Amino acid sequence: FLSRQKREISNFDYLMYLNTLAGRSYNDYMQYPVFPWVLADYHSETLNLTNPHTFRDLSKPMGAQTVERKRKFIQRYNEVEKNLSAPCHYCTHYSSAIIVASYLVRMEPFTQTFCSLQGGSFDVADRMFHSVKSTWESASRDNMSDVRELIPEFFYLPEFLTNANNFELGCMQDGTVLGDVQLPPWADGDPHKFILLHRQALESDYVSAHLHCWIDLIFGHKQQGSAAVEAVNTYHPYFYGDKMDLNNIKDPLIKSTILGFISNFGQIPKQV
Repeated sequence: FLSRQKREISNFDYLMYLNTLAGRSYNDYMQYPVFPWVLADYHSETLNLTNPHTFRDLSKPMGAQTVERKRKFIQRYNEVEKNLSAPCHYCTHYSSAIIVASYLVRMEPFTQTFCSLQGGSFDVADRMFHSVKSTWESASRDNMSDVRELIPEFFYLPEFLTNANNFELGCMQDGTVLGDVQLPPWADGDPHKFILLHRQALESDYVSAHLHCWIDLIFGHKQQGSAAVEAVNTYHPYFYGDKMDLNNIKDPLIKSTILGFISNFGQIPKQV
């Protein structure tokens, strides 16, 4: 932490270090490195990294980025608690095998991985990753089943944003044929420029000053317990895989259900 404060390592390297400490790895789609959305501006012609409004609120999880969305998730938590079920704000996770594969679907071997997870084919075109702006809007505002964060490739790999293999990804209901990922106006349609500016945003003064807030949510003390409840940051109990003692679960059906849930829908990182 002191090394990051002194700017001896980049924010990117620090996040990779934390992911490794938390047991996350490129070798495991189910526990892939998780990175934050750092921007909230996907509509401007130019990106102003000196304006705080350009950035996502790193002190709040994706489910609490708007007042209305936060209210709905708190209401869900309270309703579940009344029914004596395990209370949680979110029944979906911010990182899972299908989220990773959907982001990287235009590159092999992720194309085959995605199709395998989808039962052998691409998803319905409207649900495919096709636009950075619409994915941000879904995860931060519009879709109560979507609280996804990002993966490291958003900050260094322009190739995943282009359909260089010419995969037939389908056609959306509005007639749009899916090809390259649609980029924000400030990227000028250039994946390399998008990655350059996105990486600059990650290393900006604003993110450097607030990144610890997001780290608390994902890897730190607001990850679970009363601090997580207060931060609107609790997930279905099955997502906390390391907290569940599967050895004490005698029913093989329940045990396999829990393991399948963790495998398919994500897992909270180890607390560091």
